[in-house]
Amino acid sequence: MDKILDLKTTIIKTLDFNKAHDIVSIDLKDKSSMADYMIIASGNSSRHIQSLSEQVLEKLKDNGLRESRIEGKDSSEWKLVDGIDLIVHIFHPEKRKFYELEKIWSELIPKEKVII
Repeated sequence: MDKILDLKTTIIKTLDFNKAHDIVSIDLKDKSSMADYMIIASGNSSRHIQSLSEQVLEKLKDNGLRESRIEGKDSSEWKLVDGIDLIVHIFHPEKRKFYELEKIWSELIPKEKVII
């Protein structure tokens, strides 16, 4: 298994262990050049979402991704953890339903629209 797949598995296990809900992984390899995978999960509260994002960031840094960071630090309903080739969105369930990232990124995208 390659390093990014191992890291994806580690992040999913970390989210699951820390009680994230509805964890979904989306393969972006043929859809976008911004990352290889996107992971989407939900947290119960703003504190839970913050804690999950910090746990994910710690795992990314432990695996050599020192440039990783959390976006949306001031938001209580959404965090994005940028792991370079692995992007992790952690939402409050209502915000997640509003943005529907799973629906957007799970659909097939024509090759001419792949480059962002």
